[in-house]
Amino acid sequence: MSANDRVLINQMIEERRTTRSVPLSFDAAFERFAGEHALHGFDLSEEEIEAGVIGGANDGGIDGVYVFLGGRLLHEDSEIFQQHSAVSNVEQGSQLTLWLIQAKTSAGFSETALDKVASTCANLLNMEVDDNTVAVLYTADLLARFRLFRTALTRLLTRHPTVLIKFSYVTRGEASEVHPKVQAKAKILEAQFTKAFAISTGEVEFLGPSELWQRASTLPSYTLELPYRESITHGTSHIALVGLGEYLDFLSHESGAIKSHIFDWNVRDYQGNVEVNREITASLQNPEAPEFWWLNNGITIVCSQATSVGKRLSLSDVQIVNGLQTSYTLHETLYDLYLSDPADPVFDRLVQVRILVTVDQAARDSVIRATNRQTSVPVASLRATDDIQRQIESYFLEHDWFYDRRKNFYRNQGKPADRIVSIPLLAQSVMAMALGQPDYARARPSSLLKSDTDYRRVFSAKTELPVYLWLAKAQRQVDEFLQSTSDPISRSLHTNLHFHLAMLGAVDLIGRVFSKPEALDNAAREGVFPSTARLESLWSSLQEQFEKFQRENRSGADKTAKSSEFVSYLTANLGYGSLRRR
Repeated sequence: MSANDRVLINQMIEERRTTRSVPLSFDAAFERFAGEHALHGFDLSEEEIEAGVIGGANDGGIDGVYVFLGGRLLHEDSEIFQQHSAVSNVEQGSQLTLWLIQAKTSAGFSETALDKVASTCANLLNMEVDDNTVAVLYTADLLARFRLFRTALTRLLTRHPTVLIKFSYVTRGEASEVHPKVQAKAKILEAQFTKAFAISTGEVEFLGPSELWQRASTLPSYTLELPYRESITHGTSHIALVGLGEYLDFLSHESGAIKSHIFDWNVRDYQGNVEVNREITASLQNPEAPEFWWLNNGITIVCSQATSVGKRLSLSDVQIVNGLQTSYTLHETLYDLYLSDPADPVFDRLVQVRILVTVDQAARDSVIRATNRQTSVPVASLRATDDIQRQIESYFLEHDWFYDRRKNFYRNQGKPADRIVSIPLLAQSVMAMALGQPDYARARPSSLLKSDTDYRRVFSAKTELPVYLWLAKAQRQVDEFLQSTSDPISRSLHTNLHFHLAMLGAVDLIGRVFSKPEALDNAAREGVFPSTARLESLWSSLQEQFEKFQRENRSGADKTAKSSEFVSYLTANLGYGSLRRR
């Protein structure tokens, strides 16, 4: 079947590649496909996968680098890097993962590839490495990703983390036929990872067409069975008491990872070692504690259908909209014990689960908002349920674009990747083009909407829906232009300047700087945007001013891209005027 798997994988990649407005090369498409499926259990978005891709020369034999904390992808603006107080909320002993990927279209696995990764990691896992010293050896993208890992490890030392360093080697060769010499090199690399830190372990895996096909052909299941001990039914909905062991089975993949996709509509991420989660853990560990469900608010599930047969509920389109903290704390505290001793008395304890059946999205959103009003949740955290978010999604659908209000919802339906726009990307596009702050969009890739003030500025009822669609299309056009330039652009330069180029495109249309979305009303109605030739001219000017500002101010590339002073300098020098910041 391996030859057939190879054909099917090639066809799947080719289809994804060619459905883009600007097709990727097959090698580039294979790298992204490999990253998505090597990281299969993390359910990353297209943008999150793209952000970890290491492009160009001097990649040290590594095509992708991702850093996770407790199963959550870390970004440069994640809270542990911005607020020292956030570190104290991280669970003691949490796992920090550095995941490395090499993806080659070759028909086999080589010793050379493993040797390159070993050499790179010997240099970049050194906590005292000077990036300036090794900059001649490695691309800035690679250095930045390893720096993110080292910084996270330094910050988290007081939480006594464990470290996993994992390398996924992906080719179109047979993983079951890896040469013994290559297998030996893999064992040596694992040992190197394990010895890198006193708290680390290493893993190397080989992925070929069979493994890729198995993962690619398995979509996340939203139809699940939930055994229960007792239940009350009203109409088609239920309140059930569920054993903790059965609930852990319900939550977990066979690999042991939590099914993160069934929490897509929950308004908050896992908060870690906060007081409420410590109390949950303490009650689980105390055999004299009262019944667990007496002390806990329980779990709320919304689904489209629930069928009960013999004390088992079959649920369709499952989403856990309240109870994420309880679910993750149960998993963190009890999963290892459950694997080793499922008969432990703690698994006879019960958790209350509400199962609400509705196919009405507005009703689901009302449940999400209502169940999360019981605790202090910032208004912006409920953004996916806001009327404006549903209106944007509906408007995009009318024009055959897809607003990913529910993470990866449209990717799982097979919609074209370059027509799917996430909430964070649209927010950054609004901030860069409509509000004139590409520096702010660049500086806060994952945290832009955590501020209620920023959220209200970005998603204002005064902004017309066609403007949001225009902004999404404009940003996509800019990104496609940068991907198709004759002189390849590094990932770091793309990351630093793609919002600045988008802003220049919008400003060039209007003829001046502006800070209100309504300035784009006419452009949105007419569907106009600078031509490719004009973008080439603007890109050339942008790079020139970017380098000039760095020389004059002795400022690094990242710092410059995140600087409001550079934005004013740029627009003034190009004759568009300078925008006064609020």
